[in-house]
Amino acid sequence: MSIVRPFAGLRPPADKVLKVACPPYDVVNTEEARAYAQGNALSFFHVSRPEIDLPKGTDSHADEVYELGVKNLEKFKKEGVLQADKSPCFYLYRQKMGSHVQTGLVAGASVAEYQKGLIKKHELTRADKEDDRTRHIDVLNANDEPVFLTYPARKSIDALVSKLCAGQPTYDFTTEDGIGHTFWVVEGKADVAALQNEFEAIPALYVADGHHRSAAASRVQQARAAKGKSTGSEEHNSFLAVIFPHDQMQILDYNRLVKDLNGLSQEAFLKKVEEKFTVKPTGEKKPGKLHDFGMFLGGKWYLLSAKSGSFDEKDPVARLDVSILQQNLLAPILGIQDPRTDKRIDFVGGIRGTAELEKRVNSGEMKVAFSMFATRIDQLMSIADAGKIMPPKSTWFEPKLRSGLVIHEF
Repeated sequence: MSIVRPFAGLRPPADKVLKVACPPYDVVNTEEARAYAQGNALSFFHVSRPEIDLPKGTDSHADEVYELGVKNLEKFKKEGVLQADKSPCFYLYRQKMGSHVQTGLVAGASVAEYQKGLIKKHELTRADKEDDRTRHIDVLNANDEPVFLTYPARKSIDALVSKLCAGQPTYDFTTEDGIGHTFWVVEGKADVAALQNEFEAIPALYVADGHHRSAAASRVQQARAAKGKSTGSEEHNSFLAVIFPHDQMQILDYNRLVKDLNGLSQEAFLKKVEEKFTVKPTGEKKPGKLHDFGMFLGGKWYLLSAKSGSFDEKDPVARLDVSILQQNLLAPILGIQDPRTDKRIDFVGGIRGTAELEKRVNSGEMKVAFSMFATRIDQLMSIADAGKIMPPKSTWFEPKLRSGLVIHEF
C-alpha cells in the first residue's frame, strides 16, 4: 500500500503566488537565484536559497545561511506572504508545458515507507548535498520543497482527480518560461478519504526527482526518533511530495559533451567508435529510437547505432542508452571512467536543445557532443523494482515543480 497524508499547508494567497513561486533550489546556482529574486522581496528563493541575502562569496553552508532561511520564513508568515490552512488538506497541482499536461497529488509521503523501500529509489546521492538538505529541513522545521514521485497509473485515480479539478482553482498562473501552473485545495473530508483509499491500492511509489530531499527527510526523522521525539504521528514522519501517474511523466534527453578526444585524431577516434557502433553522417541532430545516438564532431552530425551484442539486453541498467554510451565509448575510448567526478565531461538537459551542443563544440570549449534518446519512465521503474541504480544524469524531467506553492511545516 501507499500511505498519503493530508496536511495543513503553509502557502501564499492567490494575489501573491506569482511573486512567491520560483524554480527548485537545485536547478540554479547562487548567482542565478540572486538574479532571479532581484527586486522581488517575496521570492521563495529567500527561504530555499537564503545565501542570496548575504554578501557575495558567503559559504552557502555557513550557519548564518540556515539561520537566515528560518528568519525569512518567519518573516513571510508574519507579513502574510505565507498563510497556514486551517485544517489538513490535499492539493492538486497541474502543469502545462506546450501540449504536455500533468496533474499530481500534493501530499505527505510516508518516511516509514521510504525507509522500508516502498518508495523506490533509482539514484545514488551525494553526501554533501544530502548533508545540506538534512540541515536545511531540520533547522527550517519544514519541508519547503517537494519530492517528485510517480506511481503506476490507475483509471480510478485519474477519474477522481479529474472530478476534483473541475472546480475553481485556487491558483492559475503562467511563469516566465511559458509553463502554466494550476492548483486546487482539496479540503472536503470525503474527498480526502477517497484519495487516501485509492492510494492504499498502489503497491509502491517511485522517486522521479528529489533523491536528496527524500533522503534528508528520512535522516531528519531518524535523528528526531533517536532523541525520543518521534512517535509516528508527528509531521516530520511525512515529507512533502507531488505524486504523478507514470503515463503523464515527461522525460527529456540528457546530453553529453566531452572536452577532448583523449589524444586521438578525429579519424582515429571515428575508427574506434566503429568497433561498437554503426556510424553514418546524418542531417538529423537527435536520435529517433533507443540505442541510437547523435554525435556532433568537427562541425558535422553523425548517427551512431549500437551494434548487436555490444550490451546486455537482459540487464535493465546495461541496456540503458546512457550505459551503452558510457561502457562502449566514453570510458574505453575517451577515458571518462567516472562521469560523476571527471571534469572533462559535462551534461546538458534536453530543454536547452541541440543548438547548445553545437554552440559549445563550435566555440572550441568542447570537442564532441552526444545527443541522447530520452530514458523512458518504464525503464526507470524497472530499475527501481530491481533495486538497482541508474547511471548519473540519466533523466531530465520537465516541467520542473515550482517551489513556494505550499510548504509542509512540522
